[in-house]
Amino acid sequence: MPKPVMVNMSATRTTRRILVETKNLTKDPPPGISAVPNETNCRYFHVVMAGPKGSPYEGGLFKLEMFLPENYPLSPPSVRFLTKIYHPNIDKLGRICLDILKDQWSPALQMRTVLLSIQALLSAPNPDDPLANDVAVMWKSNEAKAILTAGQWTREYAIND
Repeated sequence: MPKPVMVNMSATRTTRRILVETKNLTKDPPPGISAVPNETNCRYFHVVMAGPKGSPYEGGLFKLEMFLPENYPLSPPSVRFLTKIYHPNIDKLGRICLDILKDQWSPALQMRTVLLSIQALLSAPNPDDPLANDVAVMWKSNEAKAILTAGQWTREYAIND
């Protein structure tokens, strides 16, 4: 008599959710954001994000990577900038300081929400909760110079990248 096959229903639901979210991202992408799953791993996404209008990142195209952990959506995605950026909430390694990627994560949130929140962070840096302390100090002491530097970095690293 054959042994019963054990199916992990939680993993099946998670995969189904990832597939549905991926389909929605492809069918109706957030404005200025492209998120394409890797051909060999449906949990890894190549993201391109346009710098928001009116921000020092305007005109730039920023590459990011997003990875959904095994227990997604119970845990938040891991997202990192691959394009160099001058921002108080993004460090030299591209890691992002954003509450919904840490302690404010909820399984009700989706990849789309995360990407839109990161794009909003580009419009509204928060130097009071920094990941790049040197950038935050500049942002607080001389905001005009920090914005100028962010624009220079955008032109240098995020245009024609």
